[in-house]
Amino acid sequence: MKKSIATFPFLIWIILFTVLPLLLVLLFSLTEGNVENIKEMKFTLDNFRRFFQPNYINVLGRSAGLALVSTMICFILGYPMAMILSGMEAKKRNILVLLFILPMWMNFLLRTYAWMTLLGKQGLINRFLGFLGLPTLNLLYNNGAVILGMVYNFLPFMVLPIYTVLSKIDKSIIEAAEDLGANRVTIFRKVIFPLSIPGVVSGITMVFMPAVSTFVISRLLGGNRYMLIGNLIEQQFLTVYDWHFGSAISIIMMIMILIAMAFMEKFDKDKEGGRIW
Repeated sequence: MKKSIATFPFLIWIILFTVLPLLLVLLFSLTEGNVENIKEMKFTLDNFRRFFQPNYINVLGRSAGLALVSTMICFILGYPMAMILSGMEAKKRNILVLLFILPMWMNFLLRTYAWMTLLGKQGLINRFLGFLGLPTLNLLYNNGAVILGMVYNFLPFMVLPIYTVLSKIDKSIIEAAEDLGANRVTIFRKVIFPLSIPGVVSGITMVFMPAVSTFVISRLLGGNRYMLIGNLIEQQFLTVYDWHFGSAISIIMMIMILIAMAFMEKFDKDKEGGRIW
């Protein structure tokens, strides 16, 4: 009884700020008409059919492609970082982890605006090139700038899960592999990397999901030249005021994300016999 009373505020919070908003989004996605008067709205599936037009599929493909490239770069950079952190002494490791996550305490928008001051035509990088007598570069408002922004903002989400798993690996297993004559490459390939799969799967999930749905990075660093799925949803709600279509896109993205999470969890379970969450 006491346990039920203790969880009651939590349940109210979940219902008010999670369940009801999701139900409203689902309602708007399945209807058309005036969103301010539920009685005037009519049931329809046209919002979902509309999404599968070629122009919107191209937007989804572009979003997934940039997110995939960003995730791969985060993995290539993040795994060695996680290994270096996990191999350090506890005191140094804790300090470096703190320094690594320190930028995450800053507002997401401010971190993205900072890259605009670095990559712009009159930014610090081009000013430095001009000082050296070199031609300026077009570093902003392109795919490269968008990918750079994604990697910078989401890299900690790749490093931290992998670091957590690597730091918990029993060192005696590695010592046993060394005693059996395995070299460093073999130990990494057959011991360390397989044991770190849960962290890798979690990191890929935590990077790819926000990257595929981001709209701030593509709007600021891409200059709205590259419409991504997050920008499309934002546009439907704030510019076009087509909440029905925007809700349908949101529901489709939610379903795709849940399917991807289920697939990654199954992959992790098959590899390790465990679960991500």
